[in-house]
Amino acid sequence: MSLPLSMLIVPTIVLLKYTVAVAAIISDSEAPIAKPGCESHCGEVKIPYPFGIGGSGSCYFDEWYKIDCLNSTRNVTPLLTRASLEVLEISTEKGTLKVKSPIKFKKCPGKNEGEALNLTGSPFVFSQRWNIFIAASCGKLVSMISEMTARVACMSFCDKNTTDSSCSGMNCCQTNIPSNLMAYTIDFGNLNRGDLCKNYAFLVDQKWFQSRRYEDVAREMDSVPVVLEWNLLYNNLSIKEFGKLIDHEMDLIPHRRPVNVSTPYCITENTTPSVFNQTRIRCLCHEGFQGNPYINGCRDINECENDHDHHICKDALCKNLVGTYECYKKAGRNPTMKRLLLGVSVGSGLVSLLFGAWFLRKVMKKRRKLRRKQKYFKRNGGLLLQNQLCNSSGVVNVETVKLFNSKELEKATDRFNADRILGQGGQGTVYKGMLADGRIVAVKKSKIADDSQLVQFINEVVILSQINHRNVVKLLGCCLETEVPLLVYEFIPNGTLSHYIHGQNEEFPLTWEMRLRIAVEISGALSYLHYAASLPIYHRDIKSTNILLDDKYRAKIADFGTSRSVPVDQTHLTTLVHGTLGYLDPEYFQSSQFTDKSDVYSFGVVLVELLTGQRAISKKRSEEAVRSLATYFITSMQQSSLFDILDAHVLKGRKEDIMVVANLAKRCLNLNGRKRPTMKEVTVELEGIQMLKNTTKTTTVATDPNINAVNPQNYEEVEYVRTQSIEPWDDVVSTSTGSALDTCLVASSSQQLPLLPFKSW
Repeated sequence: MSLPLSMLIVPTIVLLKYTVAVAAIISDSEAPIAKPGCESHCGEVKIPYPFGIGGSGSCYFDEWYKIDCLNSTRNVTPLLTRASLEVLEISTEKGTLKVKSPIKFKKCPGKNEGEALNLTGSPFVFSQRWNIFIAASCGKLVSMISEMTARVACMSFCDKNTTDSSCSGMNCCQTNIPSNLMAYTIDFGNLNRGDLCKNYAFLVDQKWFQSRRYEDVAREMDSVPVVLEWNLLYNNLSIKEFGKLIDHEMDLIPHRRPVNVSTPYCITENTTPSVFNQTRIRCLCHEGFQGNPYINGCRDINECENDHDHHICKDALCKNLVGTYECYKKAGRNPTMKRLLLGVSVGSGLVSLLFGAWFLRKVMKKRRKLRRKQKYFKRNGGLLLQNQLCNSSGVVNVETVKLFNSKELEKATDRFNADRILGQGGQGTVYKGMLADGRIVAVKKSKIADDSQLVQFINEVVILSQINHRNVVKLLGCCLETEVPLLVYEFIPNGTLSHYIHGQNEEFPLTWEMRLRIAVEISGALSYLHYAASLPIYHRDIKSTNILLDDKYRAKIADFGTSRSVPVDQTHLTTLVHGTLGYLDPEYFQSSQFTDKSDVYSFGVVLVELLTGQRAISKKRSEEAVRSLATYFITSMQQSSLFDILDAHVLKGRKEDIMVVANLAKRCLNLNGRKRPTMKEVTVELEGIQMLKNTTKTTTVATDPNINAVNPQNYEEVEYVRTQSIEPWDDVVSTSTGSALDTCLVASSSQQLPLLPFKSW
C-alpha cells in the first residue's frame, strides 16, 4: 500500500529543519581540542591532541607527546615527559611547541655551563623560522656547532660606552640557525680571566626577544622560550592509513573544495634521510573552519557572530553559512515578489549568461593570475633586480636574464617533488628538473626570510648575468612570479669537489693529474672574475663545497649569493665579516676589508685540501692551534714533514711538481695580503706546471730553489692574531651605487613592470 505524497513531504521537512538546527548548535559550540575523556588544559596552557595529559596512553599519540601536569603551591606546570621540558604553548595550526630552554653561560659560577637542549631521536626540531641565536661575547667569535647541519657563528664588537641593547653587533650579536637542527653545542673560543660572567648565548623565540634587552634577560632569567616544530612521523604511511590510525577520515591536500569541508586534510612530505628517514604528516582544517584536525575537531567559524564591528557586510545583514557567510540588504521585500523578479531576471538573461560565462571566467582568472604574479614579482625583489640590471641610459637590459614562468618549472620538477631534491642549504633547496626542450637543469627554490636574503638572491642573479665562463656555473634564468623566487642553473651531475676529496670514493679516486687540472680550472675562473669581467667580481665564499664537477669532471664555481662587483677605481670592499671558518682571510677578519687577495687566501685553502685530502677545520687534529688546515699545512712545511700529511693519491705524482704547488699554496696563505700572488699569477704558475708535465715526464723543474728541499727558514710563521681593539664601523661603506639605482628607477617610472613580459602570459 503506497502512502500519499503529502504524508511523506511533511515529515521530511520537519526532519530537515531539525538537522539544520542541530548543525547550527554544533557549529556554534566550541571545537574540542582533546580526545573525549581527556583533560584539555594544564593550568592556563591548552593541551591539544596529539599531545595529551598522563593516563594510559589513549590521550596522546605516542610517548613523545605525553604531558605531565605538575601541581605545586605556586602554579600548575605542564611538562613534556620524555624530553623533560616545561611547555609554554602548543599550536596545531602552526605545528609548533614553545618550551623553556636554558641560557648557556661560560665561566660564571652558579650559572648553567652545561649542554644545550638535545632533541635527537624525537619528532621535534628547533624552528628555523621562529628562533634566533643570540651571543653576548665582546670581541669573540661564538659558534653554534651541530653534527647534522651547518655550523653558524657571529661576533660582536666591543664598546663599553654604547647604550644600544638591541644585540645588533655592539657587545652582542645575533644570527639565524640552520634548518632541521635537533642538537647543538656552543663554543665561546678562548676567553680571558676578566671575562667572568660576561659571556653567554642562547637560542630564543625572536618574537619574544624583540621587546627585551639581552642584559636583562641574562641577569633576571635562567631560561628563555624557544619554539620547536613538530610533525607526526611514520614509515611509508599513507593518508588513508593515517586516518584509520587516529580514528577518523582524512583528505589529501585539496585542489578543489571538497563536498564535506568539515573533514580535515593532511599534507605529507618525505623528511631528509639523514635526519628522520620517515614521512612527515601535518593536518589542517579547511578555510572557514577552526579546531583540532587530529581528532576531527574542525568546526564552522561563525563569521557573523564574530563580526562585532560590522566590517563584513557593513550596512547589510549577515547570514552564516557552512564554511562561509552571505550578506543581505535590510530592505524588506515580499519574498514571493522577490522570487518572481529573480525568476524573470534569470530567464531573460539565461542565454546571455550561457554565452558570456565562459569568456568572463577566463578573463577574471587571467586577471587574478596577473595580479598574483605582480604581487610576487614585487615581493621577490623584481623592482630591485630591474634596477640592478638597468644600463647607463636607464633602460632595463632584459636579455641578460631569461624569465621562466611558474607552470614551466612546476612541470619540469614534477611539482617540486621531494624525490627530485639534489641538496638543501641555508639559502634554499635545489631540485633536478627537465625543461620542455629536454634540457636537464637545477632549480633552486630560495628561502627568503628577510630583506638581507632577498638582496643576496638578487645579487646572485645580477652577478651571474654578467659572467660567461666555462668554469663558472651558468645561470639560465629565474622566476619571480611564484611565492618564493626560483633560480634555474645548468645541471652539474657529479656533485661537489668536497665530496670527492673527503668522501673516500674508491670507485673514482682523484688522481694527482685530476687535482692539478681542477686547481688550474678554479684559478682560471677566479682570474676571469677578478680581471676579465666587465667589473671586477669578488666571490667571497670560495670553498670546496662551492665547487661542482660536471659530467667530464671539470670544475665549476657556484654560489654567488655573497659575491660583489667592485668599481674599477676601488681596491677593496668594506663589509661585515662574512665567510666560512677555515677559508676566511685573517686579514679580512681583522680589518673587515675584502680584497682580491682574500679570494686568493680561500683558494690557497682549497689547494691545500687537494694536496692533503683533509678538511679546512677538523677536530681530529687534537691541538687547537692546528685545527685550521692552513696553520697545520704551514707548520708541516716548516718542520720538513710535508710529505707525511699529503694524500696517498698525491704522493703518486712527481715530487718536483708537488713541491712547486705546495710552495704556491704557502704563498697564497701568507698573512700579509700584499705578499700573496694575484689569481692571474697563480693561474700562470699552475698552467706552467701542467704544460711542463704534458710535454715531458723526465724534466726536473729547477727554477725555484725551494723545489728540491723544504727549508723551514724560508717560511713565515702563520698564526691567527686579532688586534686588541678594532674601531667598529669607521670605514664601512656601501657597496652599491645609490645614484645609479635612483637614475634607473626614474628612467623606468613610466612603465609599471617593464621586466615582466606579461603579454606572453
